[in-house]
Amino acid sequence: MSTATVVPSMPPAAPSSSDANSVLPAVVSGAFLAAMLTATINIWLARRKSREEERDRLRTAFAEAFAAHSAYKEMPYAIRRRRSDAPAEERVRLSETLREIQANLSYHLAWTEIESAAVGAAYAELIKELRKTAGAAMRAAWEAPPIESDPAVNIPPAVIDLRALQPLETAYLTAVRAHLRTLTPWWYR
Repeated sequence: MSTATVVPSMPPAAPSSSDANSVLPAVVSGAFLAAMLTATINIWLARRKSREEERDRLRTAFAEAFAAHSAYKEMPYAIRRRRSDAPAEERVRLSETLREIQANLSYHLAWTEIESAAVGAAYAELIKELRKTAGAAMRAAWEAPPIESDPAVNIPPAVIDLRALQPLETAYLTAVRAHLRTLTPWWYR
């Protein structure tokens, strides 16, 4: 039987102060770089989210401007389809609806001009033609008797012709797309 002799090992040597002084700056600079990288990424993500929210807000607002245009565009049809059994009430109802639409159009005319000169100009041209074309159709609709039969509800383009608005609608939508594209970073396009 042999007995093994265990020799105690020497405890590790304490680091010298020169070793601690050389490691400390590396740890501090590494932590600093990690913090800077984290902050940069967080700032970039926050800006990206902010840009996306801004584009979404503008998309919604430009769509609302187009919806106001569409509401005015529908008025000649609404006037022709007015109820014949209550002419006074229909005049008030349709006039109030038209007043609200006009106020909404004025708001969007100012807003689009403030947001973008190009979009504002395209929208102003669209609304100018809309008031001319749909306005004439509304005058003719008020002069015509109200529709009283179901088949007459289908109003042909010969009666209300708003095709002159199509190129201006396209120009407005093109201006909106171009404006929104300027807000999109080049790497995201």
